[in-house]
Amino acid sequence: MKPTYARGRLVPALALIALSVAFAPPARADGVSLPVGVGGGPSSSLDWKPCSQGADDAIGGELDRAGARCAELAVPLDHSRPGGPTITLALSRLPAADRAHRIGTMVLNSGGPGESTLGMPLRTRAAMKDVATRYDLIGLDPRFVGRSTPLDCGWPVGLWVRSAGATRARFDHQVAVQRDLAERCARRHADVLPYANTRDTARDIDLVRRALGERRISFLGYSYGGYLGAVYTQMFPGRTDRVVLDSAGDPDKWGPRATRGTEDEAERALRGWAAWAAGRHGTYGLGATTARVLATVDSIVAAAQERSLRVGRFEVDDQAVPYLLSVGSGDDRPAARAEFASTVRTLNEAAHGRPAEPGAELAGFLAFVLTSAGSPFAGPTAAIVCGDRAAPRDPDTYWNDVQRSRARHPLFGPLKNNIWPCAFWPNEPREPLTHVANPTPALIVSATGDTATTYEGGKAMHRALTGSRLLTLRGATAHGIYGEHGNACVDAKVNAYLATGALPTADVTCVSD
Repeated sequence: MKPTYARGRLVPALALIALSVAFAPPARADGVSLPVGVGGGPSSSLDWKPCSQGADDAIGGELDRAGARCAELAVPLDHSRPGGPTITLALSRLPAADRAHRIGTMVLNSGGPGESTLGMPLRTRAAMKDVATRYDLIGLDPRFVGRSTPLDCGWPVGLWVRSAGATRARFDHQVAVQRDLAERCARRHADVLPYANTRDTARDIDLVRRALGERRISFLGYSYGGYLGAVYTQMFPGRTDRVVLDSAGDPDKWGPRATRGTEDEAERALRGWAAWAAGRHGTYGLGATTARVLATVDSIVAAAQERSLRVGRFEVDDQAVPYLLSVGSGDDRPAARAEFASTVRTLNEAAHGRPAEPGAELAGFLAFVLTSAGSPFAGPTAAIVCGDRAAPRDPDTYWNDVQRSRARHPLFGPLKNNIWPCAFWPNEPREPLTHVANPTPALIVSATGDTATTYEGGKAMHRALTGSRLLTLRGATAHGIYGEHGNACVDAKVNAYLATGALPTADVTCVSD
């Protein structure tokens, strides 16, 4: 899972993160519940209105200018009690311009979990080109995300993912931090946390389908959104038309420990970036060979273990640095690599005790990760991950895994195996993890160098959906491909499927540009 940087991208992702933050209300005092309705079952009528909620609502204004409209749908908090309390879902609709040749409705999810999807029809329409005129595009904020009865745990930090650090004392510090984050969520939202999970989100999608008057819906999901789409096909067979799951991982490995086993991919991506940076030593000054660039990275990590690095107004410690390195190296497009090189150069200045002022992108990301600005995104992300699958409760389980992985992967092993808030979550999952195994036709899009939901995970999703085809982007370090990575071959093949409904006759491979 890589919910920050918008599925692995340093630069564009901050805009998506800002959507989640902008759509969330101000933090509430501890113990105040979410606005849950009094009951009466789900509402099936949709009252379409302008999307903008004020002059400072940039996404709402952009949706309105594009011709989209927004609505709300009341759904059960607990789907086993359809007449019980309700919550409100927010959705946008960008209608098909070519009504005479309309194919149907496509529901979108941008991943996370925790990313707002309300504005996603705008960029999806651009990716689909002429095919977009034949679809109603639906941006649906999942339950407790964005405008859909938003959940905010009031955390002092954003995303919780950190390295265990070099010592047991540093790991114990992380244990205390993760316990505190879980307890903050429990104090604020114990009444609704049991209903934050993927299966209930899939049930919400089916109620949206009914409210839209559709017998079947098409679906496009990225990263976690790919997993959500697969769960929907499992729970509601026969209710999908065209399904695209981009950068979707192994559905059997989804949950609080999904990052375990991705150390090799992270190291390959870092080496690939280091080779790129070495060829631009004159610009970034990080080393003239791959080995020298990696040595610079190692020196930054070592300096952070001695003291926190001062980057502008932020203190970046040894537990945050490996996360920055993992996420920043996960995209091989030139602009992303250049941005990450600037990040490493800034960290290197800080490691040497020199003034280190972050650029706008790095400053925004550090604010999101290290301050409460990221809480409205991170809280629902944790609630869904922890609500889907139980995590081990004994901290020694994580420490032992960290130590085993550290021997082969000294930088990324302590990151990928570290403890999360799920170890202290106040409730166990209400239902087992969904076992995905069905013949739904779908197009699975996966890059061979994906560091988050790995290529092996994409192949596992392909095996689980026996009616699917696998579209491989070979030679790319990418997470989020269709319409995002800029590969014309991938975009054309996805659009051909969306236009005709015909999957390729066999698995297909595109080559990175």
